[in-house]
Amino acid sequence: MMMKKYILGTLCIASLIFGACEDFLMEVNPNAMSSEVYWKNLEDCNSGLTAVYHTFKDQNIFQFVEDNNRADLTYPGYGRPSTSNVYWLQTFTDASDAPNKKWTALYTGIFRANQVIKALNNIESTCTTEGDKEEWKQQMGQARFFRGLFHYYLHSSFNNGNVLIFDFVPTDEKEFFQPLSSSDEVKAFFREDLEYALNNLKDCWYEIKTDGTLDHPEDAGRVTSIAAATVLGTSYLYDKDYEKACEYFRIVLNNNRYKLADVSENFTTKGELNCESILEVVYTMNYNTEYDTWSDVALHNMLHMSVSPLGGWRTIIPSAWLTMAYKEERIDTKDSRNFVFNGKGEMVGFRKYSLRASNSIALVDDEESTYYGYRPGVSAPFNNKEYAYFKKYSNWDIYENENDASPQQRSGINYRVIRLADVYLMYAECMIKGGTDDTGLSEALKYINRVRRRSAIELLGQSTDLGAEYAREATYNEEIYTAQSLMEHLMYIERPLELSIEGHAIRQIDLRRWGITKQRFQYLSQQKFTNADPQGTPYTTIGKDGKEVKRWGARLYRFNSTIHTEAQKIVDYEQAAGNYNEKMHAYYPIPNGETMANPNLYNK
Repeated sequence: MMMKKYILGTLCIASLIFGACEDFLMEVNPNAMSSEVYWKNLEDCNSGLTAVYHTFKDQNIFQFVEDNNRADLTYPGYGRPSTSNVYWLQTFTDASDAPNKKWTALYTGIFRANQVIKALNNIESTCTTEGDKEEWKQQMGQARFFRGLFHYYLHSSFNNGNVLIFDFVPTDEKEFFQPLSSSDEVKAFFREDLEYALNNLKDCWYEIKTDGTLDHPEDAGRVTSIAAATVLGTSYLYDKDYEKACEYFRIVLNNNRYKLADVSENFTTKGELNCESILEVVYTMNYNTEYDTWSDVALHNMLHMSVSPLGGWRTIIPSAWLTMAYKEERIDTKDSRNFVFNGKGEMVGFRKYSLRASNSIALVDDEESTYYGYRPGVSAPFNNKEYAYFKKYSNWDIYENENDASPQQRSGINYRVIRLADVYLMYAECMIKGGTDDTGLSEALKYINRVRRRSAIELLGQSTDLGAEYAREATYNEEIYTAQSLMEHLMYIERPLELSIEGHAIRQIDLRRWGITKQRFQYLSQQKFTNADPQGTPYTTIGKDGKEVKRWGARLYRFNSTIHTEAQKIVDYEQAAGNYNEKMHAYYPIPNGETMANPNLYNK
């Protein structure tokens, strides 16, 4: 699939037809493809690389719902206050589905990458032309990138980073039974692979022509040296090696191909593979539609089903604190994108919610935005204490209902794994060395404010600071920050609001690496909200047919004990605060499928 929408993603090897002969029983079956007759040239290796990319689209790798429910950004489905979701409750075990499926998907990808690496090493001497040598190098760079990435995901997900290393293709059953390697050994291994990718891959696979089209669209979506640099930098940031992390992040920041895109172009089909995208899983509705919705061969995803209330299952909705944080973001009143005009072109006020909020979640009274073709209060139900829905990864901009898709329960929206805004915010964290060094404040504020400026949000710091890039045209909050207070802003506002439900378990890993998961759940379990309508008055708007529509209990407020009853309160994470145990829940345990099958697991 080389991950482009109109490139077929299924590797089809034609069967060979041979005539019969009298001693056919002594012949090798020509229809049984084996390593002896395959992996003979770059074309074969490229087909094998296709299978690696195909693995990358497996949604079990990212566990979108489960890993987000482990953090503090979501509530697991409709209906409060009870839930049985083991990830949100922090009661999952080694027998739970998510760790078992994630483990299997990642090692499947590693196995496929190792096949390509082995084959490329075997044919290297046959690549004698400059063109073949370059093609060999790019294929090896991609294969090693994915082998490194998959080990990195395992390291950051399981058993405190102590997982299995596979740098070869097992040839018999016993070779599959490898012992655990230490966290440090795994880090050294995946970093070596990613360094190779960084030093050999292209930084981009295509050029944008003057008419806006790509000169090599079939290559859009391939992994790059910039993606390798970002993953490497992130791995060092997770180690609190800020200087080393900065070395890699600066490679990204100094590359002029990458810049922040319009805030509306990051989560729907509209802006896929845009100038901000560093690593993206490409999905499509154009091919393999004859396969079952749940088929491994299918090229679509079902992320929209988890977030949408219109034709979807809404298995996750925004948590109360996150919704309130979006609602309370202060817009920049100098920015014309926040101006609201009447039909005569006269300015009549400002946007109620920030552009970041409006592109991340649907709020019933967000009358300056649309949701499935209408104002959110018209199109969505907002009942059962559902005060918000995630817009990210839903088709709200092209359908009136997810069932409008054909076939249904399928989406072609790409999954954004890494984008430039994440790098900006990680770089800012490095500049203040995780909240301990005031010398980098000006640089950190500059990159945080670039992210905020993109969404027309009030900027941080003082407009008189030497590093204030937008002093003349933007509104600053005029607060004085220290490294510690700015770090707290990054932890509790900027990163969760900018990157909510994105990437590879970004929020769950952030909370863990900062050492605040338990205290975060405890703090949030004391925060009270309510959806009780003030004075019993519902939100009212005009519907599609011109008639009045009333949405009861559709808005979220901060709980006030003088006007609200205990029965009206909404409290999240009470169970998680009691259940979360750092040793048991910071990482997934080794899945029981592995512990039962692998006799050598603990025999190193």
